[in-house]
Amino acid sequence: MTAQPHEHLTAAVLRPVRGHHAFEGCVEQLATAIRLGVYPVGTLLPPERELAERLAVSRATLREAIAALRQAGLVETKRGRGGGSTVTSQARGRFTGGLAKVSATTKSEWLDALEFRRVVEPGAAHLAASHDLTGPDRDRLAAAETGVHDANGKRAHRQADSRLHLTIASLSGSALLQQAVTAVQSTLDSMLGAIPALEPNIGHSHRQHRQICRAIVDGRPDRARKVMEDHCDDTAALLRGLLG
Repeated sequence: MTAQPHEHLTAAVLRPVRGHHAFEGCVEQLATAIRLGVYPVGTLLPPERELAERLAVSRATLREAIAALRQAGLVETKRGRGGGSTVTSQARGRFTGGLAKVSATTKSEWLDALEFRRVVEPGAAHLAASHDLTGPDRDRLAAAETGVHDANGKRAHRQADSRLHLTIASLSGSALLQQAVTAVQSTLDSMLGAIPALEPNIGHSHRQHRQICRAIVDGRPDRARKVMEDHCDDTAALLRGLLG
């Protein structure tokens, strides 16, 4: 017998998402619904049109989110008549299995790190944008941003991403902020290593990096802080949804 979704719970976990955070929001909400058993293993997810309307996103964005869930081993998709996306037995296996070895204390520390990051990294961006940067400072920032965009492979991209964030922290002029961002990036590296590299999120991240760097170079502290906050929020959304 095919498993049935708990439709009476969907309103509690699936809500309209913000437009410019649509992809990350969809992944977070759908992954959470699967992880919490609203859509048990063997359940067929609602049709794309219905889900897109419920989440207030385009069908193209929804398809990208479902592709991310598929890449994460949470669903399998069959095309054509009678097809759709079904929650698989791997939902708590191949993808999240690595977390089973992590202690409850470590998981709690990881989630706390996401909150801490949301405070320190926007602050570092704000301070960096408040300074009059030298030519070499601007060159370092531009090189770091380009390095992320040009990186090939998940590990190389992750390291280049960390270098950009550490460069921004260094431009803040605060040694304590640099230490804080270094600690946060170290923890973030462990968390991001447990999820697949998702192309839509990477593309979105590149655009945010460009906006953050532009705000810093242009001396717009409030803009730099706001975009960095959005950037941290999007990463946290993916991690909360996929890692639980």
